[in-house]
Amino acid sequence: MEISIRARIRAGDAVAFGQLFEEHARVVHRHAARMTGDRTVAEDVVSLTFLEAWRLRAGVAPEGESLRPWLLGIATNVIRNTRRAARRHQKALAKLPPHEVVPDFAAELTGRIADAEQLMAAKAALERLRPAEREVFALYVWEGLDHAAVAEALGKPVGTVRSRLSRARARLRELTDQELARERAERSTQRRSGSGQLTGDRALAVRSTKETIR
Repeated sequence: MEISIRARIRAGDAVAFGQLFEEHARVVHRHAARMTGDRTVAEDVVSLTFLEAWRLRAGVAPEGESLRPWLLGIATNVIRNTRRAARRHQKALAKLPPHEVVPDFAAELTGRIADAEQLMAAKAALERLRPAEREVFALYVWEGLDHAAVAEALGKPVGTVRSRLSRARARLRELTDQELARERAERSTQRRSGSGQLTGDRALAVRSTKETIR
């Protein structure tokens, strides 16, 4: 009888663990990139996730289907820790003397495209969700896990997953609309301000021309 990959991983089989990495590293990276918005950080999350998975290999359930929920659960914990570390880092940086900020016009230009505008608003809204709701949304919607698999990944009852997902979806729609309204109001204000300046310049030019003719 062939020994299952779960049994081999539980026993510390390096070849089986390598196979696990080959099959799921991209999935973990995609999940981390979506949750953090940073591919470099996502690469670190992948490394830490599989290091932690090796440490916790004895806890793999003897029976079951895909190990993807187990790995994504570990990755979610790693992301939480990464976020906490990033917040501590930001607090430390905030204590340093301020430096000159160079304006970034990329977001403004991208925002003129409707699809990009929607995407930016949704991303900002996602960051405003409660962490528990954001995690459930990411695993269910982005990673395609069913309710039971999400519950397995997070170590929560299925009922809790369902309620968090429902709240996340409703809250995300509300927050996305708020973000879109805010961004459009800001751009409208910028356009009016720019238009006023342009109008003033033109008026000055016209007056100067008339005076020269006289």
